[in-house]
Amino acid sequence: MPNISTLVEHFPYIGLFLLLILGGIGFPFPEDTTLILCGFLISTHVVKPVPALLVVYAGLLITDFSLYFVGKKYGRMIVNHKRFHKIISPERLLMLETKFNKKGVFVILIGRHLVGLRAQIFLAAGVMRMSALKFIMADAFSSIFTMALMIGAGYMGGNSLEIIKRDITRIEHIGILLVIILLATYLLFKYVKFMRLGK
Repeated sequence: MPNISTLVEHFPYIGLFLLLILGGIGFPFPEDTTLILCGFLISTHVVKPVPALLVVYAGLLITDFSLYFVGKKYGRMIVNHKRFHKIISPERLLMLETKFNKKGVFVILIGRHLVGLRAQIFLAAGVMRMSALKFIMADAFSSIFTMALMIGAGYMGGNSLEIIKRDITRIEHIGILLVIILLATYLLFKYVKFMRLGK
């Protein structure tokens, strides 16, 4: 974990890409969190918008297609695979197969936004032998909305933090000014009182 944090800090583009890839193969780096982080890094000018968006878009598509490819390679045996049987159960695979038979490509378009089902849907698409071109097109289109939502949230959050920082700085300056004014008023009052007593 510290190594990934250091990588994101010093090589943010590579770091974002690797977080997406590692998250896709089961490591504890949720896709949505990485996208929110991307938005935050854009808002704080750590990364430039266009290259960052291209990097995470490529990372999303590669990760999704990798899961699709695994599903296509292992077929229904995926539920017994030592790495993937924890992701998708026989019951869930059967349920998704029914959904694919009824809804087809719409399962990808809608399911891509469901955090708990996302990886399972991609594996099931491969098991169902969905056309690779059809999968990529549906996923590429749907990913744009995922990115807009999550990166947008991170960007707004980053801007909010910047606004809060500016407001805190402004409040500190106002506070210092008020203290100076109060101190000056107090000293002036004491001076006037002293002068009156002198008379």
